[in-house]
Amino acid sequence: MIPLSWYMALAAILFAIGVCGFLTRRNIIIMFLSIELMLNAVNLNLVALSHYLQSMNGQVFTFFIITVAASEAAIGLGIAISLFRSRHTVHVDEINELKG
Repeated sequence: MIPLSWYMALAAILFAIGVCGFLTRRNIIIMFLSIELMLNAVNLNLVALSHYLQSMNGQVFTFFIITVAASEAAIGLGIAISLFRSRHTVHVDEINELKG
C-alpha cells in the first residue's frame, strides 16, 4: 500500500507547478490550466485523506469541487474567446479592458 505522505508530496508538487505556471505565464488559457492543476492537487489531497481516515466526506467534497471547476472552465473559456474576438490577443498584459 502506498503511504499517505507520497500522495501528499505528489499533490504538493502538482500545486507548486500550478502556482509557477499561473505566476510566470501571461497567456490566459495557460493561466486557466494552471488553476485547474491546482484544483486537482487539492482534490488529490482530499481523496487521499478521505481514504486514510476511512471517511467519505473528502470524496463527496471532491465531486463538488469538480463541478465548480467545470463551470469555471466553461465561463473562463467563454470570456477568453470573447476577449480574443474583440482584442485579437489572449495575453493578459495586453488586455486592459477592465481597468478603471
